[in-house]
Amino acid sequence: MRGGWRWAGALVAASLAWATGCSDDNDGSENPGVVQPPTDPDVDKPIDPPSPDSGIPDAGTPDSGTPDAGTPPDAGTPDAGTPPDAGTPDAGTPPPVIVPPPSADGWTFYGVNEGGPQKVFGVTADEGGNTWVAGGEEGLFLLRPGASSFQRFTLADGLRPYGYMPDGSTPPGPTYLKVISVAGGPAGTVFVGYEGLPNASSCEANWDDGHPDPSVYKSGDADKVTLAADGSLQVVHYDIFSGPHVVAAEPQGRERLCNILRIAYDKRTQSVWFGGNHGFARGDANFAGNPTCNGQLSCAGVIEHVHPAFNGYVYSNKSEDEKLYPNEPSKWRVKGALITDAYYGVAVDPSGDAWFGGSDRSTRFRYMTATGSPNYWRAQSMTEDQGYAWNRFDIWPDAVGESGMSRPEQRTTDNISSISVAANGSVWVGSFTRGLAELTPEGTVVRRLSTELVDRKGYVAGVAVDPLDNSVWAGANWGGGLSRVKGNTVAHYNATVFGIDLAMCRVSDIQVDKSDSRRRVLVGFLGYERSDKRWVAGSIGIYTGD
Repeated sequence: MRGGWRWAGALVAASLAWATGCSDDNDGSENPGVVQPPTDPDVDKPIDPPSPDSGIPDAGTPDSGTPDAGTPPDAGTPDAGTPPDAGTPDAGTPPPVIVPPPSADGWTFYGVNEGGPQKVFGVTADEGGNTWVAGGEEGLFLLRPGASSFQRFTLADGLRPYGYMPDGSTPPGPTYLKVISVAGGPAGTVFVGYEGLPNASSCEANWDDGHPDPSVYKSGDADKVTLAADGSLQVVHYDIFSGPHVVAAEPQGRERLCNILRIAYDKRTQSVWFGGNHGFARGDANFAGNPTCNGQLSCAGVIEHVHPAFNGYVYSNKSEDEKLYPNEPSKWRVKGALITDAYYGVAVDPSGDAWFGGSDRSTRFRYMTATGSPNYWRAQSMTEDQGYAWNRFDIWPDAVGESGMSRPEQRTTDNISSISVAANGSVWVGSFTRGLAELTPEGTVVRRLSTELVDRKGYVAGVAVDPLDNSVWAGANWGGGLSRVKGNTVAHYNATVFGIDLAMCRVSDIQVDKSDSRRRVLVGFLGYERSDKRWVAGSIGIYTGD
């Protein structure tokens, strides 16, 4: 099976590319032996979701269907504006604006006044009802049941936003903490995703550029964090890479995923699904850690990576060509590449499969249903191989499908932000720039919503299905609040309900606490930068109403 490779130099015909692309296994079995190679495209840098005050995302107009998938920003995580990420403002930087919590029926709000972070990147609950918050550079935050204030965890408490050297030691160079995703696990356990080191090339580019820096390519990845009886943390790190001689065409090893954008935990299959820059991966929820494993399949606790990619063109000299032909993108020079990036959409299917959505395509990763029992390798084949284009979903369709070599201006980038699956198998998909879509369990689009949502242009950053009534919560990406879809009706939680300051925040995450039978919808409000450059602190909203 094929996947995860890069074209270098001259363009190869699409049929040859599919025949010679990389593979993460060689025989579709659970005992793959020596896996086959990806080498991944230079253009596969993470797409940064548009910030509330950034104007037009991704060098295109959101409604035009002509974003530039080949030259995305490289930050990889939603980060509105440029406020300080740290808990203590820099010297001379005004303190954050702390908005009084609104008095909205059914809602309770927590924020900086309760010890929470200035920026809320994600919020989740474990099976014990503990609420965990991804607080960016401030770290990981915990609100215990019945507590009125958060507990904060950082590097000093054992968080490990970087992998291991082959001998199990810590990589040399600077360390960087930025918690950007969380998913609740068993009681007292949370899975934590990190962003890699900033102000440097991405891990995949750094690994391949001939001068790899372990402080860069080993940064990011994920942890399993468990509360010990004494209140301290027990931390197991998922080093998401393939070690030497695991991928046949890359005997030196492979480092592709650093930024873990979303995580989903599946108790049934004991899987932890990681959505990242460039692709996605599976972790073993029972992994006990192994610092000296060096990325070998028998001991790593991780299998990486997969993506519903396709061959297309990207601009090769856009900045120059834009000046020469400002209104004629069809004349801009292009080069061939594998199109894949930014898997913010991660959800568990009731069958035990997983759903993933990225910048251009989504897929049902048929981990359970491909063979009737867990089979990563067969599921990977059914996402990546040439004969399975039907399992690569183009939810907002391109003008030219994957059977042709599309140019950037012929593609309508999906920019998937979040996925949630209902108990009946219906799939709800949000897009940072396109709106909300409902799919059948086989990926057929049932309906799309945009003007019906609280943000009339349909910029959606978070989605969650409420299991108590199958209503669908969708949070606005550029400010506006939340929409709740019930059948054919849509209710809005906007500035009238929340007040203007809270409604202006990007909804960074929506998850449902399933630890008991009560409704408890968790909403992360990232925060935002005001016109006077002061940062309005984010909040965590918890809805327990009807």
